Amino acid sequence: MTALAQSIARVFPANSLRSNIARHVLLFAVAVLFVAVLRASYGLDLSAGFF
Repeated sequence: MTALAQSIARVFPANSLRSNIARHVLLFAVAVLFVAVLRASYGLDLSAGFF
């Protein structure tokens, strides 16, 4: 997780308002995608025996 945060910080410089907004939009999109994956996998048998 730290590597992801550091790579995002390198891509978007901290002194620009436009890059600050872009960073927040990117993080929001990642959070939405994560929640969508969790909702899609709800009720599936993802135990080790399934694989």
